[in-house]
Parts: sequence; structure tokens; C-alpha cells
Amino acid sequence: MIVLATVSAAARRGRARRRARAVDSEPDPVPAPITRATVIDAAPLAGATEADRWLQALDLHDAAEEAVVALNRVLFDHRLASADPWAREVSLEQALAVRVGHGAGEEVAHGRFTRALEPPRASTPRRRRRESALRPQERLAGLLGGRVTPLACEEMALRARTDLAAGRWREGALQTELALRCALAELDRAGFAPDAGARMTELRELAGPAAGAARAALAGQLDEQGREAVERGLARLEAALRARAAHSLNQPG
Repeated sequence: MIVLATVSAAARRGRARRRARAVDSEPDPVPAPITRATVIDAAPLAGATEADRWLQALDLHDAAEEAVVALNRVLFDHRLASADPWAREVSLEQALAVRVGHGAGEEVAHGRFTRALEPPRASTPRRRRRESALRPQERLAGLLGGRVTPLACEEMALRARTDLAAGRWREGALQTELALRCALAELDRAGFAPDAGARMTELRELAGPAAGAARAALAGQLDEQGREAVERGLARLEAALRARAAHSLNQPG
């Protein structure tokens, strides 16, 4: 069960106006709405002692990630139900506060706990190395200044990764197949990195199995082998895109 509540929001501004209204040159900051999402496990615990043991044995980060997956499932369904393309999913890193704990039903439904712990927020060494290689701030400056050309397959790969992380294998398989197809055209024209030829050969070899997996997913017949083809194809495309980004940042001019 998931309980959503707004715990902070700006005051209502009254009726909608047809005319613009003058404001101060330096207006006071407007309080932003904060939504609290509580993901509740339906399985009961025998008592406080068992609940404490459960909490101590829990991998807090994994539990928080599982809660984000459950929340994103709701947001995804909301986007479809409301036909709102701007409703997006969230990540654990975007949360202002994260707590994992236990409590009585009514207590937990209101975002309170008998006992709770806050998961550590340490960045993994692998992620730090990746961000160091990509230098996102430099690349952003290049994109904004027109010195770096964005590729369609980059956005498609990001969407595919979001789908796979949420367990949406059908959508992820279709996005991965399309991302690989675009990448074979875009990267072949763009040229990148000293090992570009080997990477392009690898992507061509992976495109076929990924296309087969996409067809199977569309027919509702995606099996474990197809999932492995999707994950492998997307992972190698992501590696090629990282190589291209790192190589472009090291070029003069």
C-alpha cells in the first residue's frame, strides 16, 4: 500500500485571473509543495521485538530502492490514466529525506514510525569514476553552446534504462531496439574514440538479438534469454555513448 500526502505547500492564490499582476522586483520565495510517500508492506510483524530484528537485518538501501520502484509504478499508471506526458518518475537521490522503519498501521499511514533508520547516502566508487570520466558540467556547457551534438539514441537509451529499472521489460525492449537502430546510424556518421570500429561491430551484433527480443515483447512472449539480450544490448550502447562523451571532451577546441 502507498499513502501520498502533501506536508508543505504554498497558500492558495484565490481565483484565476485574466490579467497580469505587478509583483515586487525581489519577491519573497514561494513555499514549495513537499509530498510524503509512505510505502507500507502488507505483511504484519508479530510484535515490537520481531519488528526491531527485522529492521536490523534489513538492507536499508535495497529496501528504499524497492519502495521507489513501487512509487514509480503508481506515477507511471497516473501518467497513463491522466494522459499527462509531463508526469515523471522519481529517483531515490531526489528525495529530501528517506526513512525505513516500522510502526502501527494508523501511525505509519500518517508518516510516523515506532522506530526508523535513515539509509546512508554514500556515492558508489563506480558512479564517481563514471561521473569523473563524463564530466557532466563540461558536457552540458558544450551542449548549450552548440559545440556538442546531442544524439537521439542518447535520450532513447535513457528512457530504456528507466523502463528496465522499473521492471517494464516490454517498453524497455522496444526502446532498446530503437535506441540501437538509431545508434548504428548516428554513431557511424559521428565517429568517436580510438576503438569506435570495434564498438560499432559489437553494436551491430547485438542489434539483431535486441530486435528479436522487441518482437517477442510486443507479442507478450519475452523470455529470460530475450531479457538478457535487451540488457546486454543496452549496457553496451551505454558504454559506447560514455566513450563518445569522454572522447569528445578530450578533443582540442
